[in-house]
Amino acid sequence: MRKDNLYYDIYNTLRDDILSGKITPSEKITEIGLAKKLNVSRTPIRLAITKLREEGLIKGNYVYIPNETDFRDIFQVRGLLEGFAAEYCATYITEESLLKLEECVKNGFSDDEHIRLESNYLFHQILVEETHNKKLIQIIDQMQSLIRLFRITVTLQKRPRLVSEHEEIYQAIKEGNGSRAKKLIQEHIDKDLNFGLSHLSFISHKND
Repeated sequence: MRKDNLYYDIYNTLRDDILSGKITPSEKITEIGLAKKLNVSRTPIRLAITKLREEGLIKGNYVYIPNETDFRDIFQVRGLLEGFAAEYCATYITEESLLKLEECVKNGFSDDEHIRLESNYLFHQILVEETHNKKLIQIIDQMQSLIRLFRITVTLQKRPRLVSEHEEIYQAIKEGNGSRAKKLIQEHIDKDLNFGLSHLSFISHKND
């Protein structure tokens, strides 16, 4: 792990271990235990656990795996926020960011899965950050672990028309058609949700 960014490395490790099932809901999460296991101090462990609690992957001292209702609630909020972002960008996006969006669309067709994943992330992140709304950006950031889980699924499982939808959203923004951009991105996010739910077998479909 890099010493200059230890907290984020630990956060990434714990997040991926939780989402892959390496850390189960029955396993107690403690600062002391993880510090010994990873051979690091408790401070970066504490920061990583705090972030995972904010993202809903740890409740109390145990892993929490969201169920279908949780994911639908999260993606409904995401759709509202990114819908606003897309509509906003149709009027206010900078030329530089518009060019970055275009590059994300092009890279989305790459044969390299890592490039496809990164371009998917950046496409949505550019729209969110372009609003310059700190609260909106913060809320999206707090959902990133679960968004990332679905992003990996829809990208690697090659959801039909995934990148083509990005291209349509980009075109609507480029043309200044905010209402269309909003509608397209909300439909896009809803398709991601339903595709992910159908491919992630560990998610409970019961309304707890």
